[in-house]
Amino acid sequence: MVSSRKKATSEKIMDAAIELFSNNGFDGVTTEAIATEAGFSEKTLFRHFKSKQNLLEQAIDRYHYADEMRKIFNHELSWNIEDDLWLICENYHRIMYRNRKMLRVIMKVGKNLPELHQYAHRHPKALQEFLTDYFIEMKNQQKLYAFDPEKVSITFLYMNFGLAHGRMNEDSDFSDEEFKELLKESVDLFTRGITP
Repeated sequence: MVSSRKKATSEKIMDAAIELFSNNGFDGVTTEAIATEAGFSEKTLFRHFKSKQNLLEQAIDRYHYADEMRKIFNHELSWNIEDDLWLICENYHRIMYRNRKMLRVIMKVGKNLPELHQYAHRHPKALQEFLTDYFIEMKNQQKLYAFDPEKVSITFLYMNFGLAHGRMNEDSDFSDEEFKELLKESVDLFTRGITP
């Protein structure tokens, strides 16, 4: 009971922080403002997070995608490249869009607090490693041209990050259905480019 209450308090504080950071930047928000927005005292915030930077680091871990993507790579792959890349792509974009405010905060913070940007970069780095291992295995199964698996994973990530970035800033010219079709076309083209 106590731990679930503690978790709910922490999540409420993180949600308030993300909302405020997204609108006002990391430096433009005080711990007092975060606590007030969340409906708690500043003392409660410090008891849970110790500092504003620690709060943001925990929010990064809570709302980023490495753990969700790890589960997909560990339990949901079919070892059919097109199907797997679509599964990865669809989930990546779902998570990125859901966490778009957090990701905007990370992009803004990176300029002024490089250590936080570095901290957040662990998640895309983990996804790159999952993809590289996947492409190594597909190459071993002779389902992939003799490309460098790490370069293939980086290319796939950059393609998807570019698409997610436009949608995350809500400046996309595509409806949800058109965006899904664009993703399917992208996965299809990518798959044809790397498979015999």
